[in-house]
Order: sequence, then structure tokens, then C-alpha cells
Amino acid sequence: MTAEGGTVARVTTDLVVRGMTCAACVNRVEKRLSRIDGVTASVNLATGRARVHHPVDVTAEALLAAVEKAGYEPELVPPPVPRAAPRATTGPAASAGPAAPADADTPEDPAGPTREEARKDRERLLITALLCLPVLVLSMVPALQFRNWQWLCLVLAAPVVVWSAWPFHLRAARGLRHSAATMDTLVSLGVIASFAWSLYALFLGGAGDPGMRMPFSLLPSAGTEVAHVYLEAAVAVPLFVLTGRHLEARARRGTGAALRSLAGLAAKDVTVREDGRERLLPIEELVPGQGFVVRPGERVATDGVVVSGSSALDLSLITGESDPVEVGPGRAVVGGAVNMGGLLLVQATAVGADTRLARITHLVTEAQAGKARAQRLADRVAGVFVPAVLSLAVTVLGFWLGAGADPQAAVTAAVAILVVACPCALGLATPTALMAATGRGARLGILVKGPQSLEALRHVDVIVLDKTGTLTTGHMSVVRVTETAGGIGRDTAVRLAGAVEQGSEHPLGRAVASYAQRAAARGPLPGVAGFLAVPGSGVTGIVEGRRVEVRTPGEGLPASLAQALAEAEAAALTPVLVRVDGFDEALIALGDVLRPGSYRAVDRLRRLGVEPVLATGDREATARAVARELGITEVHAHCSPEGKAALVRELRGGGRRVAVIGDGVNDAAALAEADLGIAMGSGTDVAIGAADVTLVRGDIEAVADAVRLARRTLATIRLNLVWAFGYNAVTVPLAAVGLLGPMLAAAAMSASSVLVVANSLRLRTWQPAPRRPGSPVGKASR
Repeated sequence: MTAEGGTVARVTTDLVVRGMTCAACVNRVEKRLSRIDGVTASVNLATGRARVHHPVDVTAEALLAAVEKAGYEPELVPPPVPRAAPRATTGPAASAGPAAPADADTPEDPAGPTREEARKDRERLLITALLCLPVLVLSMVPALQFRNWQWLCLVLAAPVVVWSAWPFHLRAARGLRHSAATMDTLVSLGVIASFAWSLYALFLGGAGDPGMRMPFSLLPSAGTEVAHVYLEAAVAVPLFVLTGRHLEARARRGTGAALRSLAGLAAKDVTVREDGRERLLPIEELVPGQGFVVRPGERVATDGVVVSGSSALDLSLITGESDPVEVGPGRAVVGGAVNMGGLLLVQATAVGADTRLARITHLVTEAQAGKARAQRLADRVAGVFVPAVLSLAVTVLGFWLGAGADPQAAVTAAVAILVVACPCALGLATPTALMAATGRGARLGILVKGPQSLEALRHVDVIVLDKTGTLTTGHMSVVRVTETAGGIGRDTAVRLAGAVEQGSEHPLGRAVASYAQRAAARGPLPGVAGFLAVPGSGVTGIVEGRRVEVRTPGEGLPASLAQALAEAEAAALTPVLVRVDGFDEALIALGDVLRPGSYRAVDRLRRLGVEPVLATGDREATARAVARELGITEVHAHCSPEGKAALVRELRGGGRRVAVIGDGVNDAAALAEADLGIAMGSGTDVAIGAADVTLVRGDIEAVADAVRLARRTLATIRLNLVWAFGYNAVTVPLAAVGLLGPMLAAAAMSASSVLVVANSLRLRTWQPAPRRPGSPVGKASR
């Protein structure tokens, strides 16, 4: 259970619900839980889980009892612990990484079938197929029908009707005890009715004659002297439904592949280094502050900071970033990353459920637990659909018998209605698409909190962009260096400026020193003597016998430096002057540079019909310079956190659907105020917590990818629901008028569910738009 805020203390409990087979089951479980005062529930057919929000005084036992009264088998899912507990003395050690998600079909996953259950299901399907094949062939190929062939079919069909279809009969009986009708009710009644009519035909209707021959047609026929047997329908219904369930299960396992891969990144053991010695430790015993070793080819066991060593890390499975990331002392590393090169000593900063990998897995799992608006409608329809189908089948049977039709045709039509009208596809239409889409988004570094966020992404038409840390890197860096003609030269001026700035703690000084160190071709920068920092002016010192000053430029500059100064101010950059022994030698312009993908991101958003708006706390000139580089027309400078939130309210008041992108505490209010909040993964926990979408890899281009993925996902859901509703709208009338036989109805019903899941699986291969070569990267801005 996890606590939630509010005036009344509420908690969230996750349950595994076994035995659900269709949207009617989902509706029934939700209704039963909602009868408890203060309880709201969301049940996911694809994952087999129920997320229940309830007051603290409602016990888990009461929730389990409610689900049992609905006719299903519930099980409590233990919540994740904040950090790994000490290793138990007995039993298997628990992983400190993220727990296996509920939709991960693994033996440890309570929501998924165990290996033993999966094996039994495969065996049931195989034996059923072997028994059904002779019955179908003999019934469908009159030329192969020998004397007493129908009695052999009866012997083969009986085990199928009783044993193979037993799970359907059992669940139907369980539902009957609780006054509930589900898909299993329809299948069970269809099988029993077909078999019962066949028994009547064989023993009382003349079909048991040794020399009887029965022609085959996909459409039902009537009016013959001898009653037809429908043993092929009695065996085909369980065969096709079991086959459909098997294919469904395989496809649904595919939609949870991303979560299983995330869970698989969690390390089981870690090599810790203490007092110069190394020892292998179970990951659950690791605590923050301990140092551990990461050798080439190994995964980083948990989040931490590099103490010594340098290497490149592969973060592709965590952030979606394809290029390796260089790390060294002082750099943060993420658990689950693969060490591509050198030996690293890392100090752990977070373990267990506190790690970034665990939070990513939790966010994706949360997203898959919700429901889109369309699915909630489908679930309500399914709640009355099965009882309506049962009533329709009885009505059709009575109508045809009352109209004087042949009893065989009347029974055939009623059975076909029972078989074909399965709401299974309705229940799978949305959750399978959400599972595939959120899993694919996680692989691409896009974390979506739930279906409501996807729906909001789909309709966004204006996006408010923060500048620092969102459009820009958030770090000062050298943009350009202009040297004096005939002076000591650019390289020497940069080297001397970097040397004197080594003693500075100012962001500008650190940026100059870092730039000079990277540019130095002759090894380390020289030392500085007599260092002096003058606040608001600059620094000075003696380097290699020369007096070097790095300060704010004044008047009387050489022509080349004066022009460079004017250009820097026009571009909202910060200029510093380098003087050596009293002579002006160079002008260094610094700024917070645009992220490499900012221009492409803004351009792609505009092409998607989303208007970009820049809102920043910086000064007007800086904001205008960034907006000019990116082609943004609406700019709001000097924006306080309250001002950003007010801007969002103003835009929403004008009927706009507003998204906000930010990365800092000052963006949290605007993120929460917007229709959709998007946080940079490199931002603060406050911003990420207030956002609906998180860009894990910190690439703003992912915003456009997120919008396109949302639109593709909702289009897939709509197509699934159109198919699910349309299938029943077409097939039920056909069955009612006698144009759809039970066997063909069973095949169509199974195919509908498989098609819905297969359509959702296409989202697993969705690709972002390729980056166009030669796109401008953007220039510097402060």
C-alpha cells in the first residue's frame, strides 16, 4: 500500500485478479469493489491487476473478500520498499532492483501464469487439437464419411466438451453462483448446446443410422429429414477459443517486454571495496555510501558517483540515448548502465526502489494500470453486453420456433449468437495498446504516467518552454574567442586566461578554465601566482612571468575586439576581456548554449501544429536572442514561478490545450497548472514529480516524439475499439438470421481478439521521425 495526500487519508492497494477473461469480468470486479464506501478501482484485463484507491480504514482483507464475492481469485501484491532490506537468513534473496512488473510474464510475477500453468495450457491445447482434427475432417469432408463415422466423432468429441472446455464450464458455474455472466458463460452454453443437440440428433433424430451421410456447409442448413449433428461445432468452439487465448497470451507477453527488460537490468550481486579489499556482496545488502567496483562489460549495480577511474557507459536501455556517455570522478552514474571501457570505483547514492531504474519501472507500471476514456466506455458497455446477448439468444430461439422454423435452424442460430458475441476484444482494445506504447516510450526515453497523459498529449496545441536547462544546457561555456590582430595569438591568450581562472569559483571562470584545458595541446595549464579576485570586475594573477587579467571589458578596445563586443551583446552573451601585461589580447564570449536538438524540436513541434511559447526568468535581451535563434514569436521574460503559472492559466482560459516543459523547482507550479506537464529527466525531483511526462534522456527532441507516439497510440486504440464494436455489430445479426454457423462463429470470435492484440503490437516497432541532416543546431544564448 502507498499513502496518498488529501483531506481524507487514502491508500492505494494493488491486487492480482485471476480468472478474468473479458471486459465483462473487468466491469464486474470494478463494480464489486466500488460498493465499498470510499473505494474506487481500476482493473486491467491485459495485466490481470486491479489498482484500488481506498480509505485507510478499509482493510486489504475487505478488498480480497469483495473480489472473491465477484467470483474471482484475488491476491495481494506487496508494495515496493523504499530501500533494500538486509538479506534474509532463509529463502531466496530479494533483488534490490525494481520488482518484476505485474505484466511481466515471469514465474515470479503473480499476475502472469506460472510455468506449470502455461505448460498445462499448452498440453490442453495440443490434446484438444489431436482430438478435434478427426472430427472436423470427417464432418467437413463427406467423401471420407464411412459407416458409423458419427459415433467415432461422438467418442472423440466427448473429452473435448467435458475436459478441454472444463475451464470455461468451471468459470461459468462460478459466475452463475454470483449471478454473473461473462464470456465463459457464452462459450460454455454454446458448447453444451451444440453437444446436447448432437446427442438428440444421434439418439432420437435419426442421425445415428450407420449409413448416415452429412453434407458440410459454412452456413447452417435445415429442413432435411435427418437432424444434423453439430459435433464439429462442439469441438471447434473450445479449440478456436483455446488457440485464440494461447496466441493472445503470447502477444500480450510481447507488450510487456520493455518492462521485463528494465527489470532484468537490476544486478543481483555487487563487488564492494572496503579497506582496500574486494568482496562479492548480494545487492540487497548494499547501502548508500558504500563503494563498489564496476569492471569493463559489467552493469553498474546501482545509482552512484564515480570516485576514481574513467570510462564510457552505455545507457541505451535506460534513457534511449544511443551514444555512450563519458564519465569520470565526480560524475553521477545510473544503475543498469553497461561499462564499456575502464575500471570504475563508484560510491552508491541510492539503492532498491530509490534508484532511477526502479523509478522508471514504477512510472511505466503506473501508466499501464490506468484507462483511457474510450476504454472506460467499453467496460461500461461490456457490463450489460453479456446479459443482453443471453437474452437475445433466447429471444431468437423462441422467435424461430414460434415462427414454425425447423428446430435445428433455431438452435443453430441461438448457439451461433452465444459463441460469436464475445466481448473479449473490447477488454483488450486499450490495455494492450497502452502496454505496447508505454513500453516503447520507455525504450526511447519517454515516460508517460498514464492514459490521461497520452490523451492530453494528443490534443496539445500550445507548449510553454522554459529556457535554462530545457532549451539550453544550463551550463555556461565558451562560445567564441576573438583575438587582437598582431597580438600574442588566440591559443596563447586562451591558455593564459584559463591558467589564471583556475583559482576562480565563478561560473564564468570555471567555464574559461575548462575550455582552456580542453584546448591545451601542451599538457596541463601552468600555475598562477598572486591570484586576486575583484568582485564584479574579474581576476588577475601572474602566469609564466606575465601579468594576466580576465575582466569585464571597458571602453577604448581595439576595433576587432569592439566589434566582437557588440556582437556578443547583441547575442545576449557575456563577454570577458583578456589583458596580458597591460595589452588587450582577446575577447571571450560565454553563454548558456542551446541544446543540440532545440532547433529541430521547436521546428518539429510547429509542424505537428503545436505553437511554442518561451517563458523564462531571464532578462528580455537574453530571451529575445534565444527566441530569434529558434524562430519562436511569443516570448515572456522576467517570469517568476507565479508568473509562469499565471501565463498557463491565461492560455487555458483562452481555450488552448497547454503543455509546459521545465526542469527546475521554479517550473513545478506551471507544470502542475498545465493540461500536461513535461519534465526533463535531468531536472529536479520536484519538477519530475509534478509532470505527466518525463524525458529521461534529457533530449528536448523527444517532446515531438512523445506527441507523435501519443497520436499513434490513440489512433491504434480507436481502431481496436472500432473493430471490437464493429465485429459484434456485424456478426451478431448474421448469427441471429441464420447466416453464421457455430464453428465459423468460434473462429471469428477468436480471430477478433488476436487481431486486436496484433494491431497493438505494431506499436512496439514504432520509430521516431529520423533527424534531418544539416538541421541548424542553434547558437549561444545566456
